[in-house]
Amino acid sequence: MNQGKSIRNKWHTIRLNQEEYDELQRLFKNTTCHQLSDYTRRIVLARPVNVKYRNASLDDFLTDMLAMKRELSAIGNNFNQSVHKLHMLDHLPEFRAWALKNEQDKLVLFGKVDHIMKRVNEMYKLWSL
Repeated sequence: MNQGKSIRNKWHTIRLNQEEYDELQRLFKNTTCHQLSDYTRRIVLARPVNVKYRNASLDDFLTDMLAMKRELSAIGNNFNQSVHKLHMLDHLPEFRAWALKNEQDKLVLFGKVDHIMKRVNEMYKLWSL
């Protein structure tokens, strides 16, 4: 069945005081390891540990981009509500022509907003690990 995996059935227990345990937890949280046992195993066996590196300027950039994403979403919602109300006035010929033109502009705007939101989400996922 799982011939490639060896079963870990040996235990090694260590005792730590609260300060040592807090330091271990702090170091563990700055890595890509998902479990404390994996992290300690890597340290004890002198295997490489991937440490998370955060770029402060990139974090600021992502914060700004997420704020812009919320603003774009609000603008899009307001625009959509305005166009919806204008469609109620489509019985007048000049409003009908204007509404059709606005509908085309709305599709372009929403396409651009959607593209920007997708890119912001991709960058956020990439850098939030």
